[in-house]
This record gives sequence, structure tokens and C-alpha cells, in this order.
Amino acid sequence: MSKPDELLVDVATLVESGHTNQMSLTVVAGGAVITGRLAPESVWRQRVSEVLADSARLSDFSAVFTGATCAEKPPTHLHFHVARILQGTVGIPETGGMYRVAIDDVSAWTLGDFSYSDH
Repeated sequence: MSKPDELLVDVATLVESGHTNQMSLTVVAGGAVITGRLAPESVWRQRVSEVLADSARLSDFSAVFTGATCAEKPPTHLHFHVARILQGTVGIPETGGMYRVAIDDVSAWTLGDFSYSDH
């Protein structure tokens, strides 16, 4: 998007201010369909840091995600957790992952998440 969708920015701002992770959202960004729940950036960063800290090979990267976030500016990114990239009838990864998507890159979106089925 050349100019971020103000309504999407408002949704992201509310997630940030309420520190909730119950807002489900589906977006199209760069041709990929990503569906899952939004999390405040600070919560998302903390979870990524924890996952990296538990990794024998990647623990050195954990500290990168512990930096402070700027709550005074409108959000520039959506922070998904328990999210999947939809490809045909499957979601990748099946258990859900953690994605950061620039709001400027979102070309379409809807509230709620999509499920997939092998049937």
C-alpha cells in the first residue's frame, strides 16, 4: 500500500494499547495469505526471544528481540503468533508460527482467521 490503511493501523494500535492477543486477522502481503492472532509487539518480541534463548544454535540472537518498543508512534508492523501461511489446503507451519508483517505491505485484510482442511 502506498498509504497504510488507517483502519488497519487503528486495529493494530488497539492491540498494542490493550496488550491483548485475541484479535484474529488474515492479511495478504507480498502475495502470501497469512492468518492468525495479533499480539502486541512487546509480547511478540518476548516470545521470539524465549524461543531463541532455548536454542543451542540461536541463543546469541535472543537479545536482539529484548529491545524496547516505541509506544508513542502508530504501529508500522503487525505481529502475528499462532499464525499460518495458507498454501492451498494446508497452513504452514501446521502448529502456527510467529510472523512480523509491515502494514505498508498489506494489500488486503479481513478480521478473523481462516482454517484449512484436507477434506
